[in-house]
Amino acid sequence: MRLSEAELTQLPGDVTRPGYDRAQVTVGVVHLGIGAFHRAHQAAMFDDVLAAGDLRWGIVAASLRSPTVREQMAPQDGLYTMLVRDGAQQSARIIGAVQKVLIAPETTGELLAVMASPDTHIVTLTITEKGYKLDPATGALIEGDPQLAADLASLDKPQTALGYIVKALSMRRVAGLEPFTAISCDNLPHNGSRLYAGVLELATRHDPSLAAWIAAKGAFPETMVDRIVPATTPQDIADLAQRLGVEDRAMVKTEPFTQWVIEDRFCGPRPAFGAGVQLTGAVAPWEEAKLRLLNGAHSGIAYLGGLAGLAHVHEVLEKAEARGFVEQLWDEAQATLSPPPELDIAAYRKALMGRFDNPALMHRTHQIAMDGSQKLPQRLLATIAARLQAGQGIAALSLAVAGWIRWQAGVDDLGQGFTVDDPLAGAIGAALADAPDAAARIEAVLGIEAVVPAALRGDAVLRKALTHWLTVLETKGALAALALCKDVAW
Repeated sequence: MRLSEAELTQLPGDVTRPGYDRAQVTVGVVHLGIGAFHRAHQAAMFDDVLAAGDLRWGIVAASLRSPTVREQMAPQDGLYTMLVRDGAQQSARIIGAVQKVLIAPETTGELLAVMASPDTHIVTLTITEKGYKLDPATGALIEGDPQLAADLASLDKPQTALGYIVKALSMRRVAGLEPFTAISCDNLPHNGSRLYAGVLELATRHDPSLAAWIAAKGAFPETMVDRIVPATTPQDIADLAQRLGVEDRAMVKTEPFTQWVIEDRFCGPRPAFGAGVQLTGAVAPWEEAKLRLLNGAHSGIAYLGGLAGLAHVHEVLEKAEARGFVEQLWDEAQATLSPPPELDIAAYRKALMGRFDNPALMHRTHQIAMDGSQKLPQRLLATIAARLQAGQGIAALSLAVAGWIRWQAGVDDLGQGFTVDDPLAGAIGAALADAPDAAARIEAVLGIEAVVPAALRGDAVLRKALTHWLTVLETKGALAALALCKDVAW
């Protein structure tokens, strides 16, 4: 038996259920890129709004490619369990905010119609960094991308998130409606500005007057999102079925901590958000701290821990040398930050380590390691650039980047092979193929313009540091490199 509306009354008493009439909910939000993170983050926060009595904020969610989430959620009436785990403690809550899941290529007209509906006031996105079709180093449109090229040619059947937004805004303009507020919830620096620039460029190519209307009336607030959401496993689903008495194939597991900082810039109605959401005039300091501390450390842990054959984040941090490395990386990154007064960096670091240590999450290093070419510019390379400009050392930061480069070989220190899951894996592999030694491999990677910003490509300090660390990783392994990090100065 699957989780559904009909089964809600049969669930155990300690499971929290929607405290509102789902039949009375109207759709005010369209979400592009529904995955586990959205279900554990934004959807839960809109569910809080519905529970508070404002029923205008139901969600229609769309996958731009895969039918997997629709197949998980449609038989369950859009319901799913959010399982919050903290050590041995866990709580289960049924989220009812998602009213329907669409597959964009199959239901293009329906998706555009709901985006153009007068009831829709917000469009949110979690499409991962690569989904924006923007060069991670420059922010420019990747015009050679086949889906984006199709949208540049015609928006009759959009292929990308940018295409859907531009087409839907065009439809709203024709209908005499105001734009919706478009909110990126991905880990991109200045994500609102980047989304705005991509939308405006695509709109300009098709209709400069539409672009001018979007520029004058639209809103693309900056945001920072923070919650650790590991991938769900078949065992997770089986364990939850034992607890609930029904099967939930759309469940998500997460940690207690959640945060959504949104620039208070909307072009239409917005909900009275509850706990976990902070509206602010300036997101950048929050975003920078999260990218450089949480995400930067996560990437270092993923590549170096994964190379050492360690499967989960908490297992990596059980190694004293890895724990010391993370603190050293944070020391380096912290010096580049300008945190808001409300953010106590020392307390934030302590809380982060506690979150990383949570064994109940089972957060896989290989999951975090995905799409590294899209993540490194904002998570590590920007921090390195800031420190080099200030004449500061980059020992831990450069080791993390060298770990990513070593990862491209597709084999860990135990000799176990793995697939490098990255949109640029082919190009990076080709660049490394003919490099005879570590120095040549570093030179090849530094020449990849889509990843490495121009200011770093010719930097002698960075080249020397990366060559040193890659040599250590290739000859002694990741654990040895982590142990040596505290004694190295670059």
